[in-house]
Amino acid sequence: MKKTNLKFQQETNYEYKSLHIEKDEQRELAWYYLEGNPRPCFTPSLLENILEWYDDVKNKPENKDIKYIVAASKSKGAFNLGGDLDLFIQLIEKQDRHNLLRYATACIDVLYHTYSSLGGRVTTISLVQGDALGGGFEGALSSDVLIAERSAKMGMPEILFNLFPGMGAYSLLSRKIGAAQAEKMILSGKLYSAQELFEMGLVDILAEDGEGKEAVYEYINRENRAPNGFRALRKAKLCCNPVTYEELEKITNVWVDAALQLSAKDVRMMGRLVKRQSAKSSVS
Repeated sequence: MKKTNLKFQQETNYEYKSLHIEKDEQRELAWYYLEGNPRPCFTPSLLENILEWYDDVKNKPENKDIKYIVAASKSKGAFNLGGDLDLFIQLIEKQDRHNLLRYATACIDVLYHTYSSLGGRVTTISLVQGDALGGGFEGALSSDVLIAERSAKMGMPEILFNLFPGMGAYSLLSRKIGAAQAEKMILSGKLYSAQELFEMGLVDILAEDGEGKEAVYEYINRENRAPNGFRALRKAKLCCNPVTYEELEKITNVWVDAALQLSAKDVRMMGRLVKRQSAKSSVS
C-alpha cells in the first residue's frame, strides 16, 4: 500500500505540526495527541502527520522499543469530530473528485494502519474523552482497544447531510455488532453514550471521567502479563472475516461519488456542522 501524498497546497517543512507526541519509555508506550487545527477534525495536515508518525514508529531506531501507541486529543470536549467538512464543501462545490478521493484515501490509509496494528508492530489504543463523531468514531473503532470515559459520546452524523460514513464505519461495525445493527446505527445519525457502546461491545473499557489515562495503564499492565497470548489472539482475529484494504478502497469510491451528488441544501447543512466543529476548537 502506497503512502498517500495529501499536500493540497504548497509543500512546507514541518514535523508533526498537528500531533503532540509523548513517550513513556518505562511502559514502552507513546501517546499521540490529535491537534486538528482550526477545528478538531481530520484536516489534511493531521492525516499527513499521523501517517508520518506511523512510519516513524515502524522504521526509526529510536522507536524500536515502543509496543503501545495511544491516540488521544488535546481538544477540550472532543476526541475528533470526523472529516474536514469545510474542505468537503470546497471540493464538492468544485466537483473535484480527484482531491476528494485523495483525502478519503488518506483517511483509510490511517484507519487500515491502525486496524492492522501497524503490521503487527504495536498495540493500538484509542482513549476517547469527549465527542468522537463520524471519522473520529471510525478511527477510535479501528484501534485494537477502545477506552472511553463515561461522559464521551460517539456516533455517525453523516446521514444528517444525506451522506454515509465512508471510511470504514460499515466494515468495522458490521464485524463487531452485525450488519443489521451497523446499518441501523449509521442511518439513525444518533449519538450514543459511552455506556451504551460499552454494553454493545464497541467500547472495550469504560472509565470514569478523569480516569481514562489510568485505565490505559491498567490495560497495558494486563496485556504485559501475557503479551504473547494477547497478540497471538489479535492476529487470529484478523484471520477471521478481516477488513481488507481493498474493501475500504471500494467503499471509499462509493462515498466520493455519493458526496459529489449532494444538493445545495445538503451542503448548507454540512456548513452548519462546520460551525459546530469550530465551537469545539478550544484546546485544553
